[in-house]
Amino acid sequence: MNTKAIALTIVFAALTVALNPELTKIFFPAPYAPFLLYQIWEIPIVAAFLLINPKSGVAIAALNAVVLLAIFQGASPLGPFYNLAAILSMLLGIFVAHKLFAKRLSPANGVTGKWKYNSALALAYTALGITFRVGFMGLLNYVTLRYPPPIGFSLPEISIVGYYLPATSIFNATLALYTIPLGYFIAEVVKRNFRHL
Repeated sequence: MNTKAIALTIVFAALTVALNPELTKIFFPAPYAPFLLYQIWEIPIVAAFLLINPKSGVAIAALNAVVLLAIFQGASPLGPFYNLAAILSMLLGIFVAHKLFAKRLSPANGVTGKWKYNSALALAYTALGITFRVGFMGLLNYVTLRYPPPIGFSLPEISIVGYYLPATSIFNATLALYTIPLGYFIAEVVKRNFRHL
């Protein structure tokens, strides 16, 4: 990793940590499930993943989990690890979308114009990021919520299937719905202003 990539990784890591809700108080409880918090700290992780490289994005996500463990665990002591699983599954979806669509959607393959290319790629990243995050977290929550704390919340099957899985699926989908496009936009703006990256 070159010096510029390391410097950018440090900047995005600092931004991610600085945007944690315990420090900034920037969050919004989901109206349908107040224990789930919409926040913005994942946006710099997505931006770093797309701008620098996947390793940087994953490293920042892991660092963020450690910070969350220390200052903002949420409803469960293992909450930061569940958040890390959600972020990593979303990043995997973005990575798969990039591998599948980046070359196919390029202007060289018939997609005309930078705006159309960026829009199509952002849409592909968002669609697969949501799919991977909702699918993986749905499975993880289905398995773990039935166990006692700190793994789960000792919930009965009917509560898991009837309320928690739909609520967490909506939450994961809608959080990724703004996180991925904003992260992509930030990565593109930084790339445009620093052409040598």
